[in-house]
Formats: sequence, structure tokens, C-alpha cells
Amino acid sequence: MDNPADHKPAKPARAGFGLSLKGRALRYLAAREHSRAELERKLAPHEEMPGQLAQVLDDLQAKDFISEARVVESVINRRAGRFGAARIKHELLGKGLSAERVAGAMDSLKGSELERAREIWRKKFEGPAPDAAGRAKQMRFLAARGFGGEVIRRVVSQTDED
Repeated sequence: MDNPADHKPAKPARAGFGLSLKGRALRYLAAREHSRAELERKLAPHEEMPGQLAQVLDDLQAKDFISEARVVESVINRRAGRFGAARIKHELLGKGLSAERVAGAMDSLKGSELERAREIWRKKFEGPAPDAAGRAKQMRFLAARGFGGEVIRRVVSQTDED
């Protein structure tokens, strides 16, 4: 009747299954810096008792595992070579960071905005566009990367005034 060969073996446990909230948080933090708001969003579905998540995050923040300054630094280091200040600002605000900290980070990016835009433009395009349609394409490319209008105009028109 009950043949042992008919039973399927148990499925192996999925990665992360059975981990505590703290274990999950540490796994996320080991991969990259996360803000408190990001961790709250990712860990909320795994909270078993009300208040448990806040307690874990408070503990991690007290031990300096969660740091807004490191999140800002990490995002800027990863994104500044490819994106403009507006795009980076949007990403930082989306991570739930304070407006004051984001504003401070944007101040540090403004000085290099023109040079970063020129470098990105040089990598993508061979030179100035010969016609208006080509210039519009180059401008859209830089705008999509989060660069401001004045910076885009200076890069595409190849003016060097500062």
C-alpha cells in the first residue's frame, strides 16, 4: 500500500528560509549598504511580532551597522561616474535618507558635474553632432542620465566657459 519509493524527497530549504530578522538584515548589509528605510521595506514581510523589526533595526543602528553617511558615500561612488546630480539625488531620496544629508551630498557633486557629463558624452558619442536631430539625441541622452539643462547645453555645444 504505502510504498517508500512513491514518496518524494523533501525539497531543500530555500536560501534565507528560517533566518531571523537580524540574520536577514545582516545578509542585506553584507551585500551593500542599506538605509534603515530600505531594510524596513525589505524585512517587513518577515516580521513575526509587532515591534520586532524596529527593535532589530535600532540594535543594528546602535552598533553602527546601519549608517546614512555610508549609504550616501556608497551611492555616490557607484553612480557619479555614470549619472548626474539630479538622478543621484532622486535615488538617495528614494532610499529614505534625510533631505539635509542628501543636500550636502549634492553640494559635493556640483563641482564635478560638467566634467562628469563631458566624460560620459565622450564615451557615448564620437564628437559633436552635425545636425539638430543629432544634437537633440545627445541632449536627451544626458538628460536621461540626470544632468541639468545648462550642463547639457555646454557639453553638446562644446563651450568651455565656466
